[in-house]
Order: sequence, then structure tokens, then C-alpha cells
Amino acid sequence: MNDLFANEPKKPLAEALRPGRLDEVIGQRHLIGPGKPLRLAVEARTPHSMILWGPPGVGKTTLARILAASFDAEFIPLSAVFSGVKDIREAVERAHAALQRSGRHTILFVDEVHRFNKSQQDAFLPFVESGLLTFIGATTENPSFEVNSALLSRAQVYVLNSLDEEELRQLFERAAANGALDGLSFDDAAIDTLTGYADGDARRFLNLLEQTRTAAYARKAGQIDRDFLSEVLTVNARRFDKGGDDFYDQISALHKSVRGSNPDAALYWLTRMLDGGADARYLARRLVRMAWEDIGLADPRAMQIANEAAATYERLGSPEGELALAQAALYLAVAAKSNAGYKAYNEARAFIKQDKSRPVPVHLRNAPTRLMKELGYGHEYRYAHDEPHAYAAGETYLPEGIEDMRWYQPTPRGLESKIRDKLDFLRQLDDDARQDSE
Repeated sequence: MNDLFANEPKKPLAEALRPGRLDEVIGQRHLIGPGKPLRLAVEARTPHSMILWGPPGVGKTTLARILAASFDAEFIPLSAVFSGVKDIREAVERAHAALQRSGRHTILFVDEVHRFNKSQQDAFLPFVESGLLTFIGATTENPSFEVNSALLSRAQVYVLNSLDEEELRQLFERAAANGALDGLSFDDAAIDTLTGYADGDARRFLNLLEQTRTAAYARKAGQIDRDFLSEVLTVNARRFDKGGDDFYDQISALHKSVRGSNPDAALYWLTRMLDGGADARYLARRLVRMAWEDIGLADPRAMQIANEAAATYERLGSPEGELALAQAALYLAVAAKSNAGYKAYNEARAFIKQDKSRPVPVHLRNAPTRLMKELGYGHEYRYAHDEPHAYAAGETYLPEGIEDMRWYQPTPRGLESKIRDKLDFLRQLDDDARQDSE
């Protein structure tokens, strides 16, 4: 087979096909298309500090390099994983030297800038303010949480998106046009499989393509189909940062799908997270939380099913126990919804937080001793079971000075519809009893 890179060091395919101009970049049309922000900046030749925020393999480093070349600027790359304040100082010295030597401006590119602590970020802030450096940071984490506010206020944040299937196919065609496939023939199903495995990550896509090429060479294969790929590729879990934005975004999507009564979406997000390596026990705990927050007394079975699913997972583990979690998610999604209990609890908490400590009414106090009885503890307490409907109409159970709070307002859905009818009846008895007493 032909060696695409004969007579020079062998580069990974992702590096060999790295774009050198803005027009060669695949994806991110919302930033580099005609009339879009980065395109306008290049056309106007006006560099500015920015943070490129997006998942791995979407072109953050590539864009930074292209922008530096487009602005004819010195390009100093740093990795926040391996660099410290000393490296930042050296970069500042190089920027001073370049300005004095040739009048060229410097772009300081910090990859994974979220890994710099506050003091490290502060170290180059004065030089960004003075104009000596234009800062470009790349991060997979939300800059709102990971970049200090002083730096964030001086940089424009641009969000980069994962590549879609059409864009990954464009990448495949570019690789083919550059001879990177060594004459291999891929059917449509194989290309679809590769794009699915890549999960929107261009670097991963090209690495998979390179693995396929190596395997085909070893097996003397010329035709690549889905079966061949399933045999030769070792595919890592889909993109899923267990402590980052993907994690919390997907948890949010799962919760909102359950709340929105969409069982298929709930199943999708649960399965997606399990596939990505999420801790199934954590997901079980979240399902229990959803049952109490979004279903509540509208369907108490939801709490039972969520708890039993969590217990089943503890007994069976993966993958068998995941079926219990899946069915719990489905049940929660289709169950009657109510946040009445959740709202009532939050309103009670808010009231208690701002209210003073009030004594327990005397008639509600326990009286285990003669002294307590002599002090009136429990006196005139009305035993509910001795009253009509087992309800002491007009009785007060809150401390003096607090009017009859009605935080809990049952919904007309599920079991709560019956609870609401009962509460309405009892509250009417209270109103009638109080009117009689007046």
C-alpha cells in the first residue's frame, strides 16, 4: 500500500489533515461562515481575546492556530496541564521580544485553560489588559464556573459544537481525497458506523479511520463493511465527562424528560448515561429524587418502584440491574405528576427560616408527669378518633400567632385528586366550625 507520508516523519492522520486556513475548517459555520464573528475578525484583521468552549475534537486548537496565522501574529501555545506561572512569564518575555524585534503581536493560546488555578490565570491578566498578549483559551468545561471573572470579562466566549454526521462525512471525503484510505472501499453502512462511533469528535473519527486502515492492511482486506469494523475496532465509551458539563446536562435532560412525561426520551438519556460510564447507583438515587419531587403523592407507587429498582441494582449489579433502572424511569415518566408536596415543603422551609421560634401550644404538649398535667399540658386536646369523620374540626395545631397555613395544595391528578377532595371537605369543616365559634 502507498505510504501517504513517505520521506517525512509519520504523523497521526488527525494531525496530517489539520486545516491550515479558515475555509478548510469543517463545522462551526455559526462562527466562521460568511458574516459570522470569527470570519469578520479575520477579514478586519482585528484580533481579540476569546475562550473557545466545546467538547473534544471539534477544532479549538486548529481555530486558534489559524487565527494566529491570519493575524500574522506570534503564536505561543501552552497546555494548562503541564504549564505553570514560570511558563507564563517566559511567554510574556517572548511576546516582549517579538514586539521589539519585528513589531509582531503575540497570541497566547492556553489549552484546557480550566485547569489553571486563579493565581495562574491572574498571572497573564495584566498583559492581556495592556495589549501585549491576545489570549485564546480552549476549554471543555463551562467557563462561567472554571475561568475567573476578571479574565472572563475581557474575553469573548465562543461555543463550538460537535460535528454532525454530514460534517463527519465531509471529513471522510477529505481523507479519501488526500489518499489516506490507501485504496480501501467503504460502504455506506461502514461510514455510518464510523460516524456513530466518533460521536461528533473529528479527532476520534480520524483515529478510528487510521485503526481501520491498519487492520485492513494486516488482514489484506480491501472492502470495509460494518461487520469488519465491529471486529477490528476497539471503541471507547461515548463522550461523557463524569464531573463536567456533559454529565450535568444529561442528568438535567433525564430529569426533564421524566417530568415532561416522555418515556422514550427518559429511556434514551438513562441508557446514554449508562453507555457513557455513569455510576448506575448515582442514577438510581436521582430516580428516587424524581419520584419524590415530580410525582409525589399523585402516585406513591413511583417511590416504591424507584426504591425497589435501586435495591435490585444493588443485588444484581450491571448489566442485569440496569433493566430495573430502565423500567423505573419508564414508570416515572408515565406516572401522574405533582410537585405539590415539593412546593409545600419549600414554602414551609422558607417560612421557618424567617420566623421566630414559637412555643408548642399547651394543648398539644405531652403530659407524662403530674406537674405537667397541673400546668395544663394536653388540656382540652381533642382526640381525633372520637370526633365525627375522625376529624376535630376547628382544632388548632400551629403555634399561636400563625394563621392556618395551607401550603399543601394537591393537584387534580392521580391519587392527589382524591386527596384534594378529602382536604377540601375537611377544610370546609374547619371553616364551618370557626364560623360557629364566632
